[in-house]
Amino acid sequence: MVTASPSQKKEASSAGRHKRFVFLLLDNFTMLSFAGAIEPLRIANRVLGHKAYSWVLAGEGGMEATCSNGASFKLDMGFEEINRDDTVFVCGGIDVQSATTKPVLNWLRREARRGVAIGGLCTGAYTVAKAGLLDGKRATIHWENQDSFLEEFEDVKLTKSVFVVDGNRMSTAGGTASIDMMLKIIAQDHGEDVANTVADQLIYSSIRTDQDTQRLSIPTRIGVRHPKLSQVIQKMEQNIEDPISPAALATNVGMSTRQLERLFRRYLNRSPKRYYMELRLQKARNLLMQTDMSVINVALACGFASPSHFSKCYRAHYQTTPYRERGSHGSSSLTPRLSI
Repeated sequence: MVTASPSQKKEASSAGRHKRFVFLLLDNFTMLSFAGAIEPLRIANRVLGHKAYSWVLAGEGGMEATCSNGASFKLDMGFEEINRDDTVFVCGGIDVQSATTKPVLNWLRREARRGVAIGGLCTGAYTVAKAGLLDGKRATIHWENQDSFLEEFEDVKLTKSVFVVDGNRMSTAGGTASIDMMLKIIAQDHGEDVANTVADQLIYSSIRTDQDTQRLSIPTRIGVRHPKLSQVIQKMEQNIEDPISPAALATNVGMSTRQLERLFRRYLNRSPKRYYMELRLQKARNLLMQTDMSVINVALACGFASPSHFSKCYRAHYQTTPYRERGSHGSSSLTPRLSI
């Protein structure tokens, strides 16, 4: 007698199951994250041979939504009531703060009270958090938005994972992370074999889990594989608000200050102090562009004791003052230009 495998039994037991996703398309949403979520569902239906998944597109006004690359999508619905067993994914992108309107927040809160599962793709996690639906939950968001997110949502347990599923709340870091999360959902619903087949159809050869982090390793990012240099840079990145002295950094990795200086000069063509300053200024620029924090509070959050010193360093590096940077971008450009 032939015995079915556990995955085959799971697939058979789920043959009649149907799940619907509601994709809430915010203005200027990112197509890559949206496509990375919807395409695995389409392929899963093809692999399974029946309509296990369906989806509708929703948005404010219920007519049309335009993504950040200029393509427009016809919507299926506005903010009508949905089924309690539906799953909502908020698709965010550029300038998510402006796209997070009161009607959007009110609809999400109403559906959350009815028990609907809700997630955010890319910067969509900002909208879900703004609605108060991630308080006390683990979540993730694109790495460029992490600094501002941490400042605004203290009750959210932000991680650097590619995606996070915490109960009926989900979030992805953006880009291809949507694929990883949807493959996880498909595996839970229909078994690993089906999810792996979908991945093969996508030519997706390395499925990530929620334990994987979204950024490249420090050696890959800086193009240098030196363990002590990586340790020092990691320490710098973890201590932006309260900078550590070069002497303490050197001691931490068992080197002299002079040896540390030579290491940075050789591999990065700058001093440890200069590299550390650039990290702090980069964070400051993100906060100026993504939040409404005062310039003084931005300075303090990036380890500058006085606004005048902060302004002097910022101008030397970016050829403009923090105040002009804030004024030139205004409240309509609070998300970084490089978000994908």
